[in-house]
This record gives sequence, C-alpha cells and structure tokens, in this order.
Amino acid sequence: METNNALEALAALAHSVRLMVFRLLMQAGPEGLPAGRIAELIDMPASSLSFHLKELHRAELLASRQEGRSIIYMARFETMNALLGYLTENCCGGVSCTSVSSCNVVAESNQ
Repeated sequence: METNNALEALAALAHSVRLMVFRLLMQAGPEGLPAGRIAELIDMPASSLSFHLKELHRAELLASRQEGRSIIYMARFETMNALLGYLTENCCGGVSCTSVSSCNVVAESNQ
C-alpha cells in the first residue's frame, strides 16, 4: 500500500460515524448489509449516511453491489489488511514478532 492510500483510508476512518459503519460491515462479513439496514442500525437518516458511505467507498474501504432496489455495502477486507500491513511493516525493527507483547519488549529495549 502506498502512503497516499494509507492516508486516505485513515482519514476516512477518522470520523466516528464512518468508523462505526466500517466496524459494522466488518462484523457483517462478506455478505455485507443493505444501506437501509445500516441506517437503521446506527440510527441515522439515509441521506446523511450516504455521504459517509461515499467517503469510505472513495478510500476503497467499501465495495458495493446492486441487489434489486437495494445497494449492498461490504467491507473490503483486502484494503484493511493492506493498511494493517503498511502500519506494521517495520514493526520491531525488522525482527519477526508474534504478539503485541513481544513488540512492546523490543520497543522498551530501544529506549
């Protein structure tokens, strides 16, 4: 993942509504959820939700498909995995780490 893509994804997630929507869609799995159901679950008018869905989609964190009269939104797991990989690619100074606690030990020893 390129730095600009990471910044775009992080900026899209740096809003409480968008983070809530993304987490909801992560929980829904690959099947996703219709926009109307997302609006119900987060108690937000569809017109307001539309803006947030568009921002997540623009950052490539969501995919969508038409199903009848509904638009189904799904989290793009590959983008999230690429973002996590980008954020952790230099973890532990290049030493393979298997857990957060091992990363903390290395970080403390470098101080």
